[in-house]
Amino acid sequence: MSDTIRIYHNPRCSKSRATLALLEENDAQADVIEYLDTPPTAGQLNDILNMLGLEPRELMRTHEAEYRDAGLDDSSLTREQLIDAMIKHPKLIERPIVVKGGKAAIGRPPERVLDIL
Repeated sequence: MSDTIRIYHNPRCSKSRATLALLEENDAQADVIEYLDTPPTAGQLNDILNMLGLEPRELMRTHEAEYRDAGLDDSSLTREQLIDAMIKHPKLIERPIVVKGGKAAIGRPPERVLDIL
């Protein structure tokens, strides 16, 4: 497993900015991935979900208009279909996500990511 730290970051999100600042305060150099511009691949999202122990819908921002408009509340949708929806609509992905050494954490609250450093 890589010890590289990656943060899936949205610079417009206060929690994401606070998490990135917390990493910097702890001398943790992170590769910053602005996931709205460069969404994770299906494989990367699947890995992140597995690291977090979550199902796709649990990593989705279900109150976003894109969630409703795409009909993603349909319980018959498969894991793959939900992952594909997150790639197509990266705004739906909860943020920020920090990954390091085969572990992941969602920075809500930002201090939660310190557990994986």
